[in-house]
Amino acid sequence: MDLIIYDYLAVLVTPILFLVILGTLFFLSKGADILVEEAVSLSLHWGIPKMIIGATIVSLGTTLPEASVSVLAALNGNPDLALGNAIGSIIVDTGLIIGLAAMIGKLPIEQSVVNRQGKIQVLAGILLAVVSLPFFTAYDYGVISQNIGFIFLGLLVLYIFISIKWAKDTNQTSEDYHAEKSSGILLLLKLFGSVALIIISSKILIPSIEITAIRIGIPQSIIAATLIAFGTSLPELVTAVTAVKKGHGELAVGNIVGADILNVLFVIGSAAAFTGNGLKVPVDFYKLQIPAMLIILISFRIFSITSNGKSISKIKGLFLFVLYVVYLVLNSFLI
Repeated sequence: MDLIIYDYLAVLVTPILFLVILGTLFFLSKGADILVEEAVSLSLHWGIPKMIIGATIVSLGTTLPEASVSVLAALNGNPDLALGNAIGSIIVDTGLIIGLAAMIGKLPIEQSVVNRQGKIQVLAGILLAVVSLPFFTAYDYGVISQNIGFIFLGLLVLYIFISIKWAKDTNQTSEDYHAEKSSGILLLLKLFGSVALIIISSKILIPSIEITAIRIGIPQSIIAATLIAFGTSLPELVTAVTAVKKGHGELAVGNIVGADILNVLFVIGSAAAFTGNGLKVPVDFYKLQIPAMLIILISFRIFSITSNGKSISKIKGLFLFVLYVVYLVLNSFLI
């Protein structure tokens, strides 16, 4: 599908491409508006904290682009792209998106939720780093085997089950509940419809920007280093920014925490499980990608704990953003 979209956009003249970019940005923004509103409504309807809704249902929907890109890349014989996309998305989500969101608005931390999902977030990153090490193979590089992929998918099912249990434990009646008349099923349909609108808009927007960038002379290497991970993380970005602007920063935090977990268990798990030879871990990943992922995840974890149930400060957001910029600069030297 991506190739069909790219081929169709490639024949358009540049002024029309600019109009396509403006149009998809509008629909992207509209989809994010609807997504945030329906997620908040679902939170009120079920009496579940917005952070849990963000860490489960919303993150599952917004992570679909990473999963589709990584599985297709693995099936097409590009395991490094599959792995790089997932790790890069974790770095983009936690460094760029949380950093920006904290600088432009408030990101409230619900301590009980962050203590639970936040621990899983860091442990998932550490687990990925460990299974990527070459010590478990006969080669000088690591391999995330098909069996490990199935184990990751099993852990995904366990994570969803535990999240549902935690949601029931924290279920509380909201004083705004009476304002919600829609059924839970209808709210879910609207929410996933908005996710679909965001993903489709992203699928059109990214190749439109790529083609336009090439035409105006931006080097292909720079495009490759930024657009792939950024493009698949675009749903999380627009959702986080919209949530913060609407005063629902906890939804943004939950979405990113959940997306990081799903990038390991769902995205990499699916990609490894669908390939007989597993995912080869390029040697370069030990130099930058994996260390950068761990540094950013641990930094966010420390900031969440030290926030004492309050918002992540703008200074901490700036620090995460700077970490992402440093990663981007270092990454350009490895191209």
